[in-house]
Amino acid sequence: MNEHDVHTDPGAITDLTDAAARRRTEVAPDGSAAGYKARRTLPIRVELQRQIRRRRTQLVLGFLVLLPFILALSFEIGQSDPNRRTGGFVDLATASGINFVVLTLFVSSSFLLPMIVALFFGDTIASEASWSSLKYLLAAPIPRHRLLRQKAISSGILSFFALALLPAVALGVGVAWYGAGEVVSPTGEAAPFADGVLGMALAVCYIAINLFWVAGLALFLSVTTDAPLGAVGGTVLVSILSQILDQIEPLGDLRNYLPSHYAMAWADLLSTDIDWSEMTRGTFSALVYGGIFTLLAASRFKTKDVTS
Repeated sequence: MNEHDVHTDPGAITDLTDAAARRRTEVAPDGSAAGYKARRTLPIRVELQRQIRRRRTQLVLGFLVLLPFILALSFEIGQSDPNRRTGGFVDLATASGINFVVLTLFVSSSFLLPMIVALFFGDTIASEASWSSLKYLLAAPIPRHRLLRQKAISSGILSFFALALLPAVALGVGVAWYGAGEVVSPTGEAAPFADGVLGMALAVCYIAINLFWVAGLALFLSVTTDAPLGAVGGTVLVSILSQILDQIEPLGDLRNYLPSHYAMAWADLLSTDIDWSEMTRGTFSALVYGGIFTLLAASRFKTKDVTS
């Protein structure tokens, strides 16, 4: 048989030719294929499912569930006086279930919670670039602004869920171990259990808003680099540096402009006469810093040369 002799089915060739001739690709006025709608690409539900299935998300959420049990076990092993009515957050941790929630937020708000927010936002775009899948998402085609927005919203939902999960589990553990008594503040003031629950709910909302600057910075670094560790680590380092500078008293009023200066303002919610001034300043500071970083991220991603 001659190698150039190729046996084909004439009937099959005819069918393929007829099918190709009948196919018409309709084009919309904007040049896109008929039926294509950008708003239908990458739904939040799909992105959330992808993120929840990732091992790092499962490990983070699992650790947040485990942490209150570790803290409670530490107090059981050590020595604590549940009848104390004065002292700091650690001294009053076993006074009631609400006080245990306060202690949990106190020990985690300076490093753990910012790191979790940095992880969810810093990993969102950079991870796609490191996997060489970012260019395929954009070729789907998903508009760049929508891709960034959908991923940011998904990261925000996961971050808020993580921030709420920790005190929720801590509340259950605290009530089981230490009862549903009054919440006692470091100043010696006491408030009913229901007021304490409301105060902690407001504290979680404030912490979420205050960490907006962390989310914005992590998102900006995520679109700047193709290394997820660089985006997450860079954000955490900036957060630590801000906290270190905030402890240097000779800086004076300059510390008020540090993004982490008002991180602990939620502690004012423990008072019976709540002072909202610090939390108001902290909210404004976080929104300004977070808004600037988010706009920088959007501008950078809009013109970024995506090759990975």
